[in-house]
Amino acid sequence: MRRFKLAEQVIEETAPDLQLALADAYRKRIRPLCLCKEGGLSMYIAQVGEQYIVKRMPMSGGGHDPACPSYEPPDELSGLGVLMGSAIQVDPESGMSALKVAFSLTKIGKRAAPSVGAVASDTIAGDGKKLSLRSVLHYLWHQAELTAWTSRWAGKRHWWNIRWHLIEAASQMMVKGGPLSEVLFVPEPFRTTDKTAIEQRRTAALVPALPPKGGPRKLMILVGEVKDFAPTRSGHRLIVKHMPDFPLLLDESLYSRLKGRFENELALWDADEATHLMAIATFGLTPAGLAVIDDVALMVVAENWVPYDSAYEKRLVDTLARLPDRSVKGLRYNLSPDTPTASAMLQRQSQPIALYVVPPSADNAYKEALEELISSRPEIGAWIWRTSEGEMPPLPFR
Repeated sequence: MRRFKLAEQVIEETAPDLQLALADAYRKRIRPLCLCKEGGLSMYIAQVGEQYIVKRMPMSGGGHDPACPSYEPPDELSGLGVLMGSAIQVDPESGMSALKVAFSLTKIGKRAAPSVGAVASDTIAGDGKKLSLRSVLHYLWHQAELTAWTSRWAGKRHWWNIRWHLIEAASQMMVKGGPLSEVLFVPEPFRTTDKTAIEQRRTAALVPALPPKGGPRKLMILVGEVKDFAPTRSGHRLIVKHMPDFPLLLDESLYSRLKGRFENELALWDADEATHLMAIATFGLTPAGLAVIDDVALMVVAENWVPYDSAYEKRLVDTLARLPDRSVKGLRYNLSPDTPTASAMLQRQSQPIALYVVPPSADNAYKEALEELISSRPEIGAWIWRTSEGEMPPLPFR
């Protein structure tokens, strides 16, 4: 059971007066301490409607006790490790993350769009200099704690709280010298009865994407669930769920590169009706009010919104979804499939266990790198599924 220290008050997270105490601390800007370890670890309070939630500071998860819900796997077990301190720089006092990105948020004239999903850093292992567009989506998903899951949450994760957590995570990030939240657009849940008000709020939110009278055009970042890619006379349009009346246009060249670069994600989406296909795109508005995509990347997530990269990982994610234990999905960011990472972390009180899924294509270099990765964190247990050898082995018992 978690306990928090608010100034001189110590309170349990199940206390009936917790919300009153958090509301008071929020108004007074008191930073809570999680008492899972001696001395406590700094947290912050977020407001969701009339409810207050205690959240961990960015990149502090590894410092929490493994039994604490705020614990997260070490960065070096995922693609996050090579990015910290270079592409991602975190201010320990404010918790703000400054992101160095490999894509543009301005556009001059009609220059050609970059390679879909960003630059070669999407496929070059260990390139930690800048974040690709997909890596920004991975970081948002991670910081929004959407990679975490326990079976107790079944049926409780919906688009409205996905959206809130993404926007909250973005409020703790800076990109191109400004707040990410100012250029990020995440569509709100669509309701026919509120259609006019939703359209008015969307129009106001997209003002930064309007073309200026002169100079470079500013781009915004969309994060939304793909409903369809529909052909047009000269290209395709992306239809995003919750925005059925607001298509985003892609020229034929960009759409062709999209199909090639994210062939795996599109196939995984087609293979499972419960899977969601997430898109992150930079876009601007034309003088006529049409949204035009400049760059785009895709990510597949399971029914519970936890990401996966292969049919093997989907099997693992589905199995973890049925467990009461908390699990955290690892993400690759800029790393290629040839670089071993922990697919997930199973959070057990006695010892956290890293779960590794070895692809059928793994060669000796991959296997040696995996052994080195496991031996680098001896305090963390290891479970390995060598997919070329057969069915997924049972997960470790409690």
